[in-house]
Amino acid sequence: MKSGFFAFALAAVVIAAPGAAQEPAAATTPAAEGAAKVDIITPHITDGRHMELPSFNAAHGFAREVTLPTGWPVFHLGSFAIDTSPTKLVVMLWIVTAILIVMLVGAARAHTRRAAQGLPPKGMAGAMEAVILYMRNEVILPNVGHHGEGFVPYLLTIFFFILIANLLGLVPYMATATGNISVTATLAIMTFVVIEVAGMRALGKGYINTIIFWPHDMPILMRVPMSIILSPVELISKFTKPFALAIRLFANMTAGHIVVLALVGLIFTFQSYLIAPAPVAMAVAIMLLELMVAFLQAFIFTLLSSVFIGLVRESHH
Repeated sequence: MKSGFFAFALAAVVIAAPGAAQEPAAATTPAAEGAAKVDIITPHITDGRHMELPSFNAAHGFAREVTLPTGWPVFHLGSFAIDTSPTKLVVMLWIVTAILIVMLVGAARAHTRRAAQGLPPKGMAGAMEAVILYMRNEVILPNVGHHGEGFVPYLLTIFFFILIANLLGLVPYMATATGNISVTATLAIMTFVVIEVAGMRALGKGYINTIIFWPHDMPILMRVPMSIILSPVELISKFTKPFALAIRLFANMTAGHIVVLALVGLIFTFQSYLIAPAPVAMAVAIMLLELMVAFLQAFIFTLLSSVFIGLVRESHH
């Protein structure tokens, strides 16, 4: 599980490094300055070269902005440039990785110590064991199918990685890495590779039947037109699965933050404290809903990944 985790975290950090957000152009006239709108939503849901850190200065909203280092190596793949300089969301991916290492390795060591004493795990180790056993026995193995133990480490890593990334987006001064399409697309691409490799290993030469539709129980005059019509559908369906995984996670994690920021923004739009209780109450309700969504989206991504792996492995039946 450790090797799968480190490989997954490294790939997510390298591939999911979006470019820095551009700064808005400054107004050139007083009239333009007066008409300028203050955008409080976009900076919180997009990536950039700046991060907010806690501050004790109330005049600056108890936050200070720091610029992330630049000048890191740039790799070129044809016309595509990969800048390895960290951005806000890349730093969040590093934080998620560090939290997972501490949490999972610590739970594993605590479990080992308690097992050596003949005692059941307790505290964080006990909670982690309960979650892992539930996901393994009730979600992953029933959907992946027979001999599915080899997929458990990857799918558990996916679950905990998405869960921690989602929860960090609810913490002040943090950002939601899974609210960026580059991150969710990376997760979906990695899952797509696992799905297709699982199909190749399980089906062997029969894997071609998951691409080319060839109904063996029909007359030859019907097989050819059916194959011509449905083979493109079979091929397209392979790519709609990871697309759906990426868009679902990205949209759900972004939408909640936009709603919260829009509700809070009503206070500044109307410039009145009298209406503040209503937007604040609604924002708190949405935040509580976001807490549930953070767990739900991690669960759904893992569940669907398990289902897709199981479908391709059992497609020869």
